[in-house]
Amino acid sequence: MLSASWVDRIFKVITLLAASAVVALLFAIIIKLYTQSSFSIDKFGFSFITSTDWNPVTGEYGALPFIFGTVVSSFIAILIAVPISVGVAIFLTEIAPRWLSTPIGFLVELLAAIPSVIYGLWGIFIFVPFVRNYIQMPLHDVLGWMPLFSGPPLGIGMLAAGLILAIMIIPIITAISKDIISSVPILQREGALALGATKWETIKYAVLPYAKTGILGGIILGLGRAIGETMAVTMVIGNRAEISSSIFAPAHSMAAVIANEFTEATEDVYLSAIIEIGLLLFLVTFVLNGLARFFIWSVARGPRGGIRQ
Repeated sequence: MLSASWVDRIFKVITLLAASAVVALLFAIIIKLYTQSSFSIDKFGFSFITSTDWNPVTGEYGALPFIFGTVVSSFIAILIAVPISVGVAIFLTEIAPRWLSTPIGFLVELLAAIPSVIYGLWGIFIFVPFVRNYIQMPLHDVLGWMPLFSGPPLGIGMLAAGLILAIMIIPIITAISKDIISSVPILQREGALALGATKWETIKYAVLPYAKTGILGGIILGLGRAIGETMAVTMVIGNRAEISSSIFAPAHSMAAVIANEFTEATEDVYLSAIIEIGLLLFLVTFVLNGLARFFIWSVARGPRGGIRQ
C-alpha cells in the first residue's frame, strides 16, 4: 500500500495538472482565435477596432458598432439588475418569513433555467410591444429632446436588449447574493441589534459590509452572462451595425453578429473578420472581468489603516 506521503504527492500532482490544464486551455483558445483571424488582423490592423464600416460587399470590416452595442447593452442590464437583485436577496434573507422566502427564491432561480431562445421569442412577441408602448413612448414624449431618448420608439433596440439581459442575469446575481448574505455570521446581526440598531441599520452597517465582496463576485458573473448572451439579444436588439446616441435605436452586438453571419462568411477575409470579433469578445470579457476583480480587491482590502473585514 502507498504511504500517506505518497498519496499526498500524487494528489498534489493531479491537482496541479488539473489547474495547468485550465490555463493551457485558455491559451489554446487565444492562440486558435488569433491564428484564424490573422488574415483580418494583417489587412485591417487596429482600424478594425476603430472603424464603423461593416460591408461584406465591398470587403470593409470594422467592429466598433458591435463593441459599442455589447458594452452599452451590458451596462444597461447591470444598471437595472444589480439594485433589483440585491434588494430581492436582502428581502429573502433578512425580511421575508421562511414560508414566503422559499417559494419566491425558487421562482427567481427558476428564471435562470429558461433557455435564452425562449427569452428571445417572449421578447419579440410580448416584451418589445410592451417596451414600445409603455416605456419608450412616455420617455420619448417627456425626454425626447435629449439625444439619449431621441428617435422613433420602435420597441426593438438597445433598451430592449438591455432590459432582456437584466431579466436574464437577475436570478444569477440574486442567487449568489442570497447565499452570501445568508452566510454572514449571526453574531454580526446580534451585535448590531444589541447596540440598539434598527433592522435597516443592521442590514446597512453589519450585513452588507460583510457580504459586499461576495455580492460583487455575483455581479461579475452576471456581467459575464450579459456580455456573452447571443440568441435573446439577437432577436430584440435590431441587428443594425450602427452607433447611435439613442438607446431607442437598433444596434448590434459581437455575439449576435457571430451567430447571424458566420454561416454566410464564404470569403476568407469575411470569415477571418468574424473570428476576430470572437477574439475581441473574448478580450472584452477578459478586460471587464479583470477590472471588476481589481475593484473587488480594492474594496476588500479596505481603507489604509482601517480594519479589514
